[in-house]
Parts: sequence; structure tokens; C-alpha cells
Amino acid sequence: MGGRVASGHENLVVGSGPGRLGCCLTTLDSLPEDGIVPGLHPDYPLRTERLDLRPHRMDDLDDLYAFHSRPEVVRYTPWPVRDREQTRVALETKLSQGELTEPGQWLVLAIELRETGTVIGEVLLKWASEADRQGEIGFALHTDYQGKGLAAEAAREVLRVGFEDLGLHRIVAILDDRNQASAQLLERLGMRREAHHIHALKFKGEWANEYVYALLEEDWRAATSS
Repeated sequence: MGGRVASGHENLVVGSGPGRLGCCLTTLDSLPEDGIVPGLHPDYPLRTERLDLRPHRMDDLDDLYAFHSRPEVVRYTPWPVRDREQTRVALETKLSQGELTEPGQWLVLAIELRETGTVIGEVLLKWASEADRQGEIGFALHTDYQGKGLAAEAAREVLRVGFEDLGLHRIVAILDDRNQASAQLLERLGMRREAHHIHALKFKGEWANEYVYALLEEDWRAATSS
């Protein structure tokens, strides 16, 4: 399953592991007094219970093609089913998206199943605004690995990175309102549905409606400390 994000970037939203086993380093040793961090340069891999989150490599091509070529995965993503060459071109763009140096950029990470070394999906974090400390999350998972809590496990770690390491105040997710599986997953992550936009944009030849979900820093910290 996948989810379309309104920005036009290749963002995806889908579906747990409760905690993190890795850490992430920013350009500063700690957050400044105003909570704003000038960039994010993670110490990879970001490790969860079952996953390693890391920048893409060219040798991810076969694994990436395995789910970029599936109609059920790309149904709610901005791109159509891809052939191998189209996947290779997309992968080349992802190679440089392992850090954030200015607002507007996306962190795009491969979701690697540690047990097998297979890339089973992608997880993304946008640094939307430095002044307002806003971000956006997206993710997608190969259908063979859905229903095991793996996308939620990856997303929780990236939410942690956004709040704790990038110093964000609010993180949103935007998806097609027909993507009920992703909406349910976002709610399990503690995100709140804030808006339902009708005919928000033309998507794959038809008018599409969008849900906007969001999570605030204080709500994240309250949930993780309980």
C-alpha cells in the first residue's frame, strides 16, 4: 500500500516497533535554545528492532524495482508503475537525499530488513519550514511485507528523528482519502486527522480528495514518555 503526498515529490504513506535502537547526529551536539537545528546529518544506519534505515545505494535497484513495479503499491503514489530503467533513474535521484541542509528538502531512506538485507520499502521526512519548525512524513512498503508492523516501525523512528534531532514542532502526512489502510496506520502512530480536502487536485486523471494528518511535538513526547 502507498500514499500520495501533495507536494509532488515521490512521497508515500503506509504501514511497529515501540522504540529505537539507533541514534541520529545533527550538526549540533544539542538543540539550541529556540529548538531550531540547522540541518540533519544522521549517523547511519538508524536501527530499530528489525530494520536498518539508511540512504539508498545503486545496488538497491533490484529490491526497489520489486515494489515500484507493483500496481498495488503505486496506486496512491505520484508515479505510475515503473519499469526497471525508470526505477534506475528514480534511484539515482535518491542517492543524494541522505541528509537535510536547508528547508524544502526531503530525507529519503531505504527500509532494509536486517535479517535478510533486503530493501522492502522507503521512508521520507521533509524539512518543510525552519522558522515554523514544520515537517512532513511519507513511506511505502512492498506488499509482501505489509501487515507485519514494519512500515509503522520505520515511521516511528523517522518521527523521532524529526522531533528529537531536527527539532520540529509539527509533522504532517497527506494522503488520498481512499487509502484507508494508511489512514488507520497514521492513527495508530498517534497522528490526528486535521482536514479533509475535497477535489484537492487532479490525480492520475481524476479529481482526488485528501486527508491531512498531523502530530505535535508535545503529543509525541507525552506518548513516548508514558
